[in-house]
Amino acid sequence: MSASGFPQLRQVVLDTTDARGLAEFYRQLLGYAYRPGDEPPGPGGDDERGRDWLVLRDPAGGKAIAFQQVTSLRAPTWPGDAVPQQLHLDMTVRDMTSLDLQHERALALGARLLLDRSGDEEEPLRVYADPSGHPFCIMVADG
Repeated sequence: MSASGFPQLRQVVLDTTDARGLAEFYRQLLGYAYRPGDEPPGPGGDDERGRDWLVLRDPAGGKAIAFQQVTSLRAPTWPGDAVPQQLHLDMTVRDMTSLDLQHERALALGARLLLDRSGDEEEPLRVYADPSGHPFCIMVADG
């Protein structure tokens, strides 16, 4: 609990049927690092933690993101509403050049484009699904 008496957000947790795979996707996309002990094992090593729970931390001190292994997961169908998204992540970049660069990176890492509003003059953005189907946005925004 903080000095003000309010709880502090520690991390966002995403359920996934492939904790290691999804952690690697976000590690590469965001430039985060594994919590000590959560790193992938060496070649041929047992990935015990990757079958349960992994945490990535922001090297700049921001919030962490964690990945919880589950046996099954119904991916959201957004923008349709058959399976609601329930949660999504918002990420920002400072300009259109950065938005386009991150678009190419996200796709190369395995994201799937769901919506392209990069032409919106007020809030250019793109919405993607990560490899487990969780929606996330990358948008141009100040600070």
